[in-house]
Amino acid sequence: MNDASLPSPVIPRQMPQSLFAFSLLYGGLCVLAGVLGTKLASLGHWPLLGDLAVESGIFAFLLLVVMASAVSELFGSDVANRLVRFGFVPLIVSMVLLTFVINVVPPAPFWKDQDAFARLLGQGARMQFAGLISYGTSQTLNVYLFSRIAGGQGKFLILRAWIASMLSQVIDTVLFITISFYGQDLPIGSIMEGQIISKLLLSTIMVPPGIWLFVKLGRYLDRRPA
Repeated sequence: MNDASLPSPVIPRQMPQSLFAFSLLYGGLCVLAGVLGTKLASLGHWPLLGDLAVESGIFAFLLLVVMASAVSELFGSDVANRLVRFGFVPLIVSMVLLTFVINVVPPAPFWKDQDAFARLLGQGARMQFAGLISYGTSQTLNVYLFSRIAGGQGKFLILRAWIASMLSQVIDTVLFITISFYGQDLPIGSIMEGQIISKLLLSTIMVPPGIWLFVKLGRYLDRRPA
């Protein structure tokens, strides 16, 4: 048989090491954010602000903001937006699997924590929908603002990241709480106010050093041989 008749092998395009590493971490954090969100964390007492509390998923979500911004800085907003869109895949798969394990798979007879497991990790369809909408909208907005403020790539890195994260967190909170709890007998305005203040505070603390670190790390990884 003539080897020339065989189809030529497909040579895969080489993916930058930083983009590969960030994509893996991004997908994992999309799943982890929902799990961490079951714990309400105290941020302590702050002058003028009072006692602050926030759902713990914000720690993972702000890392998502940092990584999407870092990818936008290193590879452009189009690649960052693709990363955000692909983030829906692990997010949806994790929701489906959790729903399946909680509601379909029976617990072992000797395991007594089914109710606690379902209470902590089970979310209603409305909250799941709210999470998808708020994630997609806020992350897309973050990438857009980060890539547009002050002329985009290469300029005012930390300032762009900080402003974009602050505005996107406000939108994320408004969308999630409104979709999740509108029509219920709850003080939605007060819930939003406390969450927004807490998230803005964490954005100010976490995002500036985070974006600097991830951009530096990305450039370091891509200088090293594969």
